[in-house]
Amino acid sequence: MIKKTYCFILLLFCAFTTKAQDPNFSQFFASPLTMNPAMTGKFAGQYRIAGNYRNQWPTINNAYTTATASFDAGILKDQIPEFDQFGIGFMGFTDRSGNGVLQYNYLSFSTAYHKSLDENGDYQVGVGFQGTYSSKRLDVTSLKFEDMLRSDGFTGITTETFNGSDLNMSYFDMNAGLLFNGSTNGENNIYAGVSLYHVNQPKETFNKGDFKLSQRLTIQAGGHVPVGDVDAFHFSGNYSRQAGATNTMIGGAYGKLMNPDQPVPTILYLGSWYRLKDAVIPYIGLEFGEFHIGATYDVNVSKLKPASNMKGGMEISLIYIKQPRDPNAKKLNCPKF
Repeated sequence: MIKKTYCFILLLFCAFTTKAQDPNFSQFFASPLTMNPAMTGKFAGQYRIAGNYRNQWPTINNAYTTATASFDAGILKDQIPEFDQFGIGFMGFTDRSGNGVLQYNYLSFSTAYHKSLDENGDYQVGVGFQGTYSSKRLDVTSLKFEDMLRSDGFTGITTETFNGSDLNMSYFDMNAGLLFNGSTNGENNIYAGVSLYHVNQPKETFNKGDFKLSQRLTIQAGGHVPVGDVDAFHFSGNYSRQAGATNTMIGGAYGKLMNPDQPVPTILYLGSWYRLKDAVIPYIGLEFGEFHIGATYDVNVSKLKPASNMKGGMEISLIYIKQPRDPNAKKLNCPKF
């Protein structure tokens, strides 16, 4: 219990005094609009709805809980070349740190255009932009101060006073990204992208200081290759760097078609990812029809494991892709997973 308390205090201290780090998902591949703005509209279908929820280090007073929901779709399909894609998307994002003491809320709009590089649409390069309105708030009602301590716990009333304007802030943020994807035979797919977040480096401070939000560089790559006639192996990696801190993840999953004789496929995914020097992340997923559900559980292997009890965090994802009205329509070559 003492170790957990110390770690919780350390997390709060980091949240308020060090350079901020963006929240991230273990299932980065299942959160397209947080991975790269150029992923907007990059799928084979009419529209896509995605949702993610993460509870990191739950044994340390719910240190971080993060959730996002997004919608994106292709537009102007009759006004652009056949194998080009033009997408727009919206995303809501919320993050709670230190058991809700520090609260983040984001609302984003993104757009991307993907240009075909060949006459069959097998290779594309895209560029995307994302504008975000960000709001952050400190909930001091959840904090405990020294003058509140009594013999029966923190039951007293603090004499600390706070100015409401010092507990809230908001700003506009800008992100951008590039993405390349291609297929050598129409069945496999590879992709690679780079994105830069906080391009304009907005000011982010609760005390009217001059602290600017550090830019975050993210590089991602992955793909899928057929295995036999119906199965496939999916792999992906993600690297990000912000304010001198790095986050590297790599892994993959095997997709097994469970009903090869049925018109609506059901695919079971089993695999694992690894976050360098932090956690092993087993993954299980299920795709049925237009839905794809995924679940991971971070098994913490870093120096924090005595406090976390090796429980890094649970995460779930859900993606729904509405298929084209015409079942015979040519499917665009897009990253899957």
